[in-house]
Amino acid sequence: MPAPAPAAPGGQPPSPPFGSTSATGPTPNRGLEAAGLQKLGVLVKQMETLLPEVGASSEVGQAVLKALNSLVKFVPAGSVTPAAQKNSIEAQQRAMAQNNQQMQALQAMRAQGAQGGAP
Repeated sequence: MPAPAPAAPGGQPPSPPFGSTSATGPTPNRGLEAAGLQKLGVLVKQMETLLPEVGASSEVGQAVLKALNSLVKFVPAGSVTPAAQKNSIEAQQRAMAQNNQQMQALQAMRAQGAQGGAP
C-alpha cells in the first residue's frame, strides 16, 4: 500500500498529478435544454387553452394563472410551432401506448398467477 502524499507547505492538500483533471468543467447539454424549453412551451399553450374551461376567477383558474405567469417568462412568444406541438403530442401518445402494453402484460401475469398458473 503506497504511503500518503506529504502535505504541501502551509497545510494545504497536495495538488493532483499533472493530467489527472480535465481542462474544462462540465458543460450543460444545450440540445436537452432546448428540447425541455420546447416541451415547456407546449405545456404553456395547453394551460392557456385550459384556462377558459376552468374559469380565471375560480380557485383552479387562479392557480393556473399563477403558474402561467411564472412560466411564460421562459417561453418567448412564437417559440412553439404547430410542428413542435404535433411532435410533442405524438411522443406522449407513443409513451402512453407503451405504458398501456406494459400494464396489459402485467395484468395478464397477475391473472395467470391468480388462476394457479405455473410458477
